[in-house]
Amino acid sequence: MPGPTPLFYTFHFYLFGLIAVASALVFVTRKSPVAAAMWLVVTMFSLAALYVMLDAQFIGAIQVLVYAGAIMVVFLFVIMLLNLGEPSQIADARGLGWKLAAGAVGLGLLAEIFALVRGTVAQPFSLPEGYAAQQVAAQGAISPIAGPLFHQYLLAFEITSMVLLTAIVGAVVLGKRRTDAR
Repeated sequence: MPGPTPLFYTFHFYLFGLIAVASALVFVTRKSPVAAAMWLVVTMFSLAALYVMLDAQFIGAIQVLVYAGAIMVVFLFVIMLLNLGEPSQIADARGLGWKLAAGAVGLGLLAEIFALVRGTVAQPFSLPEGYAAQQVAAQGAISPIAGPLFHQYLLAFEITSMVLLTAIVGAVVLGKRRTDAR
């Protein structure tokens, strides 16, 4: 069974790149922090799709789990704790145009899923000789990433976790003072 053509990958690269850039622009133009955080999640998912297309499935999965999952939950927790968003500002997609665009994107994604299930898109394209993904295929995907993270960069990794913890504790303290002042 023949694999997908380079046109398939070119189209989807530009599609996910355009979605990433557009959702990042919408992210920085939202007034509501909750709506902005949701658009950032869209940006993270499209970046994960680009990683998967580059044959870096592990990085794509980590992008979804860590950034679109855990970090965004922390962001939303802090936003809700500080009570920055009004309920009327949260719903950005109220107009008919937004609903039609969302329906078109949903139909496009369903078409992609059906194409994958039917087997018309069977295997990823082959990478050129010496490409890093082929080295990862020979060694495994986790050890080249986890090894330096937990050996060379362990101190930076732990300092980053402490900075995030300090930011959350600071948000809780600021939120507590704000409710006591009322």
